[in-house]
Amino acid sequence: MSVILEAKNISKIYDEGKIKTAVLSGLDLTVQKGERLAIVGSSGSGKSTLLHLLGGLDTPTTGEVWVNGVCINHLNETQRGKLRNESLGFIYQFHHLLPEFSATENVAMPLLMRHDVSIRQAKERANALLDKVGLSHRTHHRPSELSGGERQRVAIARALVSEPKLVLADEPTGNLDDDNAKAVFDLLSELQNNLGMALIMVTHDRQLASRADRVLEMKSGAWV
Repeated sequence: MSVILEAKNISKIYDEGKIKTAVLSGLDLTVQKGERLAIVGSSGSGKSTLLHLLGGLDTPTTGEVWVNGVCINHLNETQRGKLRNESLGFIYQFHHLLPEFSATENVAMPLLMRHDVSIRQAKERANALLDKVGLSHRTHHRPSELSGGERQRVAIARALVSEPKLVLADEPTGNLDDDNAKAVFDLLSELQNNLGMALIMVTHDRQLASRADRVLEMKSGAWV
């Protein structure tokens, strides 16, 4: 196996005038291609902050984050956006679907932001993924016309449509009941295996976390 992500001695300190708050303290992390990693910890332990740094949505105060052989720290915002679009997929607890667009359009959106895929190709790939997540009959529906579980499945399809090397999931089942949570996680795991991508999942659900290849626990911005 080869490394898809590496974080080296990363820390995050929020400086608010005279008050400095250390959220992460000297973390190291290596994730292999195809690996499924779960990160657990209580609220406020720094899990979501870590995920934002790993995904290039924020920059560390110290340390480096490497994704697919590229150091995020050395990129400008435009370059980070391009890397996120091409190499990373994001899934959140709240689906963040665009309410005015159909399921197909929401899933196709990451591809529509690129210049190497036509609108027709983007929609074809979106509909193929919606079929894989069991929503081929809901392609024209808007988020308000879908159930919570269906909206999260659309969000998963959107995260995978660009065939990323790594998916970052922040409480992806936290807004669902137990049955839907299990179904969504099963689906995500199946698609991850089929597409050969790595998955880093932040979750409070230790039962779901136990199904990962590896589980790491955070407390006060450090590994336990």
